[in-house]
Amino acid sequence: MKLTLLLRPFALAAMLAAALASQAQTAFPNKPLRINVGASAGGGTDVIARLFAEKMGGPLGQPVIVENKPGAANTIAADLTAKAPADGYTLLMATNSGQVIAPHLLKLNFDPLKQLTPIGMVVIVPHVLLVSATNPVRNFNELLADMKARPDGIRYASSGVGSSQHVAGEVFMAATGTRMTHIPYKGSSQAHQDILAGQVEIMLDTTSSAMALIKAGKFRPLAVTTPKRSTEMPDVPTLEELGVRNAEMATWYAMYAPTGTPQPVLDRITRDFNTALQLPEVQAKLKGLAGEPSTLTRDQFIAMQAAEDQRFAAILKERNIRLD
Repeated sequence: MKLTLLLRPFALAAMLAAALASQAQTAFPNKPLRINVGASAGGGTDVIARLFAEKMGGPLGQPVIVENKPGAANTIAADLTAKAPADGYTLLMATNSGQVIAPHLLKLNFDPLKQLTPIGMVVIVPHVLLVSATNPVRNFNELLADMKARPDGIRYASSGVGSSQHVAGEVFMAATGTRMTHIPYKGSSQAHQDILAGQVEIMLDTTSSAMALIKAGKFRPLAVTTPKRSTEMPDVPTLEELGVRNAEMATWYAMYAPTGTPQPVLDRITRDFNTALQLPEVQAKLKGLAGEPSTLTRDQFIAMQAAEDQRFAAILKERNIRLD
């Protein structure tokens, strides 16, 4: 009897803690949420994150704030998210740069595949080989001739070391037998400024980052890196059409939460994420970036991410792409 009396306060405390935890999950969210972005303002990741912040804020009943943490191929933002409290209030809008490319090139203090849980994939976009509209190069063949005449003389920009733009440039050089000088930036928007100023010549950027400037007539697209032409740029040939093989490249965007986020909270975020993704205005925006909005379930995306991790590991090894 005495043992029972002694244990009773502990049992009551455990029941109270469980009730409070359940109530906290039920009440989610009761404060603003944050989406970390591993690129500078104005880049593709930032544009997509802000679109979802706006569309998810209403259903969640709380403001959703975008915070830019550019650098290290999106992995600074991913690191911060992975180590944040797993309570649903800190999310990440990421790309394959940070999730399945950079881990094979950079020394990271976290494991993106283990410490970040996918909420869902947003969209997949092609890369586009582009120059400034003021660049005297008018088409791909002129650019290729210039590159071969000036080994390492052409400077190509990327959104950071280990980014998909960086790898696209390396793969492009291997496929064309050319050499360029890599100039990394902390996000595409910074690189765009130097392309327009003539500080760097070209970029194999994502259409999600570059499309606004292409449509404004400030960038001249020379080729896309996907097997099919973009519906947004039907007159721009693919690299394969131009005789360049094995240079295919695309970037996908997805939202994540820290691993360990309670399932009821994860379910709520996933529901509102999927609702936002299916909105006609969101679909139109994503397609306007030359993207293909995702139709994958969360489990299908997890399987795709694992396959992409293996694919990029093989590409980097085969092309001997490494950071010295």
